[in-house]
Amino acid sequence: MNVLVTAGPTREAIDPVRFVSNRSSGKMGYAVAAAARARGHAVCLVSGPVALPPPRGVEIVRVVTAEDMLAAVRRRVRGCDLLVMAAAVADWRPKRPARRKLKKSAGPPRIAWEPTPDILKTLAPLKKKTQTFCGFAAETHGLAREARRKLGEKNLDAVAANDVAKTDQGFEADRNALTVFFADGRTRRIGLATKTRCAATLVRALEEICAAKKK
Repeated sequence: MNVLVTAGPTREAIDPVRFVSNRSSGKMGYAVAAAARARGHAVCLVSGPVALPPPRGVEIVRVVTAEDMLAAVRRRVRGCDLLVMAAAVADWRPKRPARRKLKKSAGPPRIAWEPTPDILKTLAPLKKKTQTFCGFAAETHGLAREARRKLGEKNLDAVAANDVAKTDQGFEADRNALTVFFADGRTRRIGLATKTRCAATLVRALEEICAAKKK
């Protein structure tokens, strides 16, 4: 099976030395890629800027911005059986990044913002019936509501939701806890564990969906 995974944050330039991003370390997405490879799948990992070594045996494509990530995924999505969007893509970017470093002496900059591309929503019309798409929802509140909204809006088969308000799990931590919401109405709780273990459980659950679509 061909598996396409995204991981890490994206960065959107404010000026040549500053950017807007988020706290994603990429550990969850890298763990998903490693788990899929350990299960014998061919894996391509599209990664934002992180300080992690690539999993062994995985093709890695490095990107920086949301636009970069969309382009990389779009080029590869038709050839995948399973897409897992574990990246924490920045939602907003400066509309006109400064060409020169903004000086402190000039005072707080006035920045006009625009939304970054919604990668899963953009790809939804391209999804084939035999493909399985899984998104992630990193939330501080309203976990179930947001996960179910993403399921419907983005034509997903599953959404893995996690609470990033807690310090012992989620962003930057080595452990996580997931609640997986499926398009058929089921939910599955993956309790607090290492991201490696969470990823292995998630990949097996997604394999079941892939297998059912091929029958």
